Amino acid sequence: MEQPSHELRTLFDQLGLPSDGKAIDDFIMAHPLDPEIKLVEADFWSEQQKDLLREWLLADGEEAVLVDQLNVRLHDGK
Repeated sequence: MEQPSHELRTLFDQLGLPSDGKAIDDFIMAHPLDPEIKLVEADFWSEQQKDLLREWLLADGEEAVLVDQLNVRLHDGK
């Protein structure tokens, strides 16, 4: 398992999800994404979480980098 970064933990906190390393790894293993599914369209997010992810991507700041990291991990399943 990849060790979650401190920032990824913060992202999970802001999404209202458990944010310790094991919880992040468990979430990623439980929610693999097929290549054709966009992160912000995944059915496991609430509408509020989807909105927050979109907002971070549009802001194109540090949060966008973290969302991209999460996107890669969910599509890789690890």
